[in-house]
Amino acid sequence: MNKNFTLFMSQLQETNQTLDFFCDFDKIAANVAEVEMSLNTLNYLIGRENLSDGVADIWKRDPKVFEVLGILIAVRDEGKKPVVDSNGNVVLLKSFFESDAKVVEFLNATGLAEVFKSRRIKNLVDYVFGIETGLDTNARKNRSGHIMEGTVARILKENGIPFRQEVYSSEFPELTVLGTDEKRFDFYVKTRKKRYLIEVNFYSGGGSKLNEVARAYTELAPKVNSVNGYEFVWITDGIGWKSAKNKLEEAYNTIPSVYNLSNINSFVALLKND
Repeated sequence: MNKNFTLFMSQLQETNQTLDFFCDFDKIAANVAEVEMSLNTLNYLIGRENLSDGVADIWKRDPKVFEVLGILIAVRDEGKKPVVDSNGNVVLLKSFFESDAKVVEFLNATGLAEVFKSRRIKNLVDYVFGIETGLDTNARKNRSGHIMEGTVARILKENGIPFRQEVYSSEFPELTVLGTDEKRFDFYVKTRKKRYLIEVNFYSGGGSKLNEVARAYTELAPKVNSVNGYEFVWITDGIGWKSAKNKLEEAYNTIPSVYNLSNINSFVALLKND
């Protein structure tokens, strides 16, 4: 392949986001289903003027119901979340669910008590579905990478290229140059001549991670390529690389096989003829 970094940069795509990128509703629904029974019980508190009595009623029946209160303020892991209480002490959030009095304190201090009394929330199951949808946006940066992996997998399948995904270096005893640390590769393709270890990613936004990735692959590729019959391949795309252009150019000039979605067909052709 004739390498042209300027051309490579000009080909980078703005996004790989399809409409299903934004929310994983199957995951959201599953998360809500796990706490739905408790949320339905807590619906008993909505509209009650005397919240303390309502909390006491539920506490007598099932105090574990209150363990889901964290999600109402968009906190998942109450067991590890430190907060400052009214006395200025640092405590774990889950400590507020250890008595009905502490639950009432939690509701008042967070503002949920007023929300309940004023009926600003009509149904906690629907409310938490909205919270889970918001929290799911945090997973979007990982989703671009998964979409990219799916795109590459589809291209390989359409061209009849056998491959495996998520392959670990421990499978290849010849790769002693990688040391004792186990490395996971996104794709593995074996042809009559070579074994290709492939990394795939997509960055629509910048950040320090891009420099780290480019640096890591610049160091990794020569090690893999030094072993007879092995080659490291990097398939990457996204305009996020414009913020790390210098590091990408260094990697591009060091690693023989770097492709994007515009020229990946060159790699596919190589695999077919290899």
